[in-house]
Amino acid sequence: ASAKNEKTFIIGPETADCTGVMPMKCLQVKEKPTESWTNFHSNIEGFTYEPGYEYVLKVKTERIANPPADGTSIRYILVRQVSKTRK
Repeated sequence: ASAKNEKTFIIGPETADCTGVMPMKCLQVKEKPTESWTNFHSNIEGFTYEPGYEYVLKVKTERIANPPADGTSIRYILVRQVSKTRK
């Protein structure tokens, strides 16, 4: 995989209420420390979230050829967990 498909995600220590197909809890994600948190409606394959920690993750994105109607067209896959810090 080429590096252009890789992103660094900062995952916040709490989830937030958000609405997808139905009300759910979303991870709080940003790509740079200076940005605001945004609701992340997808899963990150291979990542197990624990509340109370801030994570820095390297993730790989893959396009899904035939995405479900209510789903995203991108898969997110954990490459490695860079850090996990208690907040």
